[in-house]
Amino acid sequence: MSPSSRHPYRVCFVCTGNICRSPMAAAVFRARVEEAGLGALIEVDSAGTGGWFEGEEADGRAVETLLTSGYTSGHTARRFRQEWFAERDLVIALDRGHLRELRALAPTPEDRAKVRLLLSHADDTGDGLDVPDPYYGDREGFEHALALIEPAAAALLEAVRPALDNRQEAAHDR
Repeated sequence: MSPSSRHPYRVCFVCTGNICRSPMAAAVFRARVEEAGLGALIEVDSAGTGGWFEGEEADGRAVETLLTSGYTSGHTARRFRQEWFAERDLVIALDRGHLRELRALAPTPEDRAKVRLLLSHADDTGDGLDVPDPYYGDREGFEHALALIEPAAAALLEAVRPALDNRQEAAHDR
């Protein structure tokens, strides 16, 4: 069952433990969605490929980096589940390892096609297609991750707009 045009367009950001990169990406993307006036049309969440931190808040350094940069942060870590593919329109991986894991987890070719790399939407990252994991570093690693996430999130929103337009046209034609 694919998501219906009556439901919001659902985007899930995925990293390893769901306490650093994916909550940061979700917060940034959610802010871009709200700024564009699309909050009623796009639902944003995040998860991890592993369950080590399920139920915990985001890493304090991630929260501090987000707050310092003007974003809100309210998050509880969780693990991505295979059955979630049916409820998501896009599953955005933060690095190529996550991309491989998620595509392997996807039950159908259609679900595999939903999995994309966040930085594939950025013009020039200088770092390739992976948002480096800041977990084992200092605050600078979180700031670097945010600097990569911000332009990619804006570009991702532009990539999602045609799908929103198609949904609105389909709903109008009914």
